[in-house]
Amino acid sequence: MNPFAPLERIQVSRFTALPDALRDPRRCEWADANKRGEAIHSFLEGPCFDAAGNLWCTDIPFGRIFRISPSGKWTKIAEYDGWPNGMKIARDGRAFVTDARHGIMIIDPATGTVTPFLRGYRAEGFKGVNDLTFAANGDLYFTDQGQTGMQDPTGRVFRVKTSGEIDLLCDRFPSPNGLVLDLAERVLFVAVTRANAIWRVPLFERGISPKVGCFIQMSGGGGPDGIALDEDGGLVVAHLGMGVWRFDRLGLPTHFIGEPGAFVTNMAFGGPDRRTLFMTESETGTILTARMPFPGKIMASPL
Repeated sequence: MNPFAPLERIQVSRFTALPDALRDPRRCEWADANKRGEAIHSFLEGPCFDAAGNLWCTDIPFGRIFRISPSGKWTKIAEYDGWPNGMKIARDGRAFVTDARHGIMIIDPATGTVTPFLRGYRAEGFKGVNDLTFAANGDLYFTDQGQTGMQDPTGRVFRVKTSGEIDLLCDRFPSPNGLVLDLAERVLFVAVTRANAIWRVPLFERGISPKVGCFIQMSGGGGPDGIALDEDGGLVVAHLGMGVWRFDRLGLPTHFIGEPGAFVTNMAFGGPDRRTLFMTESETGTILTARMPFPGKIMASPL
């Protein structure tokens, strides 16, 4: 890749939007804390695909889990007293959800039943878990963001091994958000929203990760939120209020997706060839799509 080549622009399309019947704009506790008391209809996050090709997403303020068919039909799978954010569907079909109120939850896709998986660490509750991903061996990585930021850089990143052992990988993040493993699963990339950066976390067998550093320094907007990995090792980054960027494996920008000003929070690769990027535009409650240069990397959780 020529680092001096011009940035390519990728246009987006509207796939579907939250139906009017599921919109009820109102104030709520989550919006009071995060949207300055606005009356909101939803705040979509956590897009991911099941084995049948259905797109799933969360609605943080109203505790809803949705499934969207390939034709764009919405079905409410669950609604409960929580703030579900990131979501990944394991190979056995269960949906693992980071919930800022309750910890990590599991959703039964057949019944919509919500059960706790992990409530805290060392007899203490989490600050507010945000996003998660699985390694090929079944280890679960997640961010504990809460209301941390530059004023309080105490956000954390954890790993839960298949044995049940929990490792605290780092506890000095000013707002850790989306996360993804590199192709070799030796490095964890974390979107650090308030630092407006993507950090690189080297992975070792046990304990705190040494030499955590900045991999991509961004500017403008509200900072990076969700991130995804493609099969070429490129990082796709949702930049709040800016749009979506693709960076190559060296950290060089190669593509800009969408329009400046779009409030994309997260995305997932889907479609028959996994080259279609599905994005949650949370201000409008819309799912956007774009055709990408490389297929998305499959999350190969054995669970």
